[in-house]
Amino acid sequence: MTHPGHDTRVTYPDGALEADGLVLHTASAGDGLVAVITDTTSFHPVDAAWPDQPADSGSLFVGGTEYPIVDAVVAASDGSALHLGADVPVRKGTEGWAFLVAHLVRDGAGIAEGDPVTVRADAAARRALSIGHTACHAASLALNRALAGDWSKPARQDALGAPDFDGIAITSSRILPNASVDVYRLNKSLRRAGFDTAAVAAERLDELAASVTATIAEWAAAEAEVRIDRDGDGLTDRRYWVAELPGGTARIPCGGTHAGSLGELGSVRVEFEAGEDAGTPVLTMRTHATPPR
Repeated sequence: MTHPGHDTRVTYPDGALEADGLVLHTASAGDGLVAVITDTTSFHPVDAAWPDQPADSGSLFVGGTEYPIVDAVVAASDGSALHLGADVPVRKGTEGWAFLVAHLVRDGAGIAEGDPVTVRADAAARRALSIGHTACHAASLALNRALAGDWSKPARQDALGAPDFDGIAITSSRILPNASVDVYRLNKSLRRAGFDTAAVAAERLDELAASVTATIAEWAAAEAEVRIDRDGDGLTDRRYWVAELPGGTARIPCGGTHAGSLGELGSVRVEFEAGEDAGTPVLTMRTHATPPR
């Protein structure tokens, strides 16, 4: 493919659902799918490096025809080939590479390079994932606060100055509609870092859930404002989730989509579950939001 020269311009961080642009390239994505690269998109893709938030739902509109988008993934090209999703061979931001949003559609033979295109994301699906992602960040900060007294050594701090249990112990995060699931490994390195894993013993999890839930409720009642700050409009430009919480401003690197305030989360409930992964204890945090209608 011809080197696109720059990363895809993305408008979804500002909340945009629709974007007009041009088709830069199309390529087979296997299984009967066609990858459509546009110069601009409002469509949030899955990032294989940290696939926490699913892709938006929606369609491409080209020449009066609607093409439902089956999936959207981060892709990359050095001008010689297009690499999709998990097949991208380099880290984002690698010099000489352009990082792109690939919209995967069926029956895309009628789409050609240079065609004007409109990208449209579904508003309800976007909102549900945005609520889930914002609730996930709030829960992580509230969890760190609840566990702040359970460290015997200085630890890396989170955006509010508490020891960053979430950032240190997390092994996976998944954003769901109005919900999230985060898994933490309670391994030897975490204990050596000074964390007392007895704080997350099974018999203490109900108490921990009540504490985390109460903190989020406080922030939601204050209708803490949320915004996305970003260094530029390219796909790989750094973006930050910023929340004006009652206890201070939290600023967290994040490439996802979000609600405009914690008040939009409505009622939030956090649950914990103890388990094991290949013999290593793990803690699972499930966050559920019930936004007001």
